[in-house]
Amino acid sequence: MSRQPRTQNVTTDAGEARVTWVPATTAPRLVLAVSHGAGGGIEARDLKALAAALPAHGVSVALVEQPWRVAGKKVAPAPKTLDTGWRGLWPALAAPGLPVVAGGRSAGARVACRTAAELGAAAVLALSFPLHPPGKPEKSRAEELLGTGVPTLVVQGGNDPFGRPEEFPPGAYELAEVPYGDHGFAVPKKSGLTEAQAMDVLTGAVTGWLTSLG
Repeated sequence: MSRQPRTQNVTTDAGEARVTWVPATTAPRLVLAVSHGAGGGIEARDLKALAAALPAHGVSVALVEQPWRVAGKKVAPAPKTLDTGWRGLWPALAAPGLPVVAGGRSAGARVACRTAAELGAAAVLALSFPLHPPGKPEKSRAEELLGTGVPTLVVQGGNDPFGRPEEFPPGAYELAEVPYGDHGFAVPKKSGLTEAQAMDVLTGAVTGWLTSLG
């Protein structure tokens, strides 16, 4: 694989998706495939930070755009349709012949959790996992997170209205906190933490975890 970023369009049963590959700059050992949430794209600060940091550690980053985003739609479809798009992308993500860590932020994290076992993902990275809708802790989605069946890391903002770190139930997963971060990992100025420092916390946690996977 070339070490220059490249885009790849992939036809799925949910429409045409797109993968932006940011190849490892050292001997590649893993692919981290990460998708966006329901309200944004791959320009999210956490996805950009991972794509900048991980290639130097032998991780090729695949930034996945679901078909609805590629088609220019403003609203994400139902979870079942998101899963269909992700399944259709999987052969392209596995094509380099490396273990694939399934990941995403928010809605994308839920997709990765729901499909990891059936697709043979090596692990799951859940960024800003939406444990529940804001203000509705009784509508828990913990079952998705607890049912991945593979090593799982959650990276959560300390002030995420979709679930603060202390709200997460015990389970067979790891959890890293970005202090003061909201659902998009933005941090308030009064926190004393800069965005760059917040992203360093995030990328450091992910890099360490991926290294521990072997």
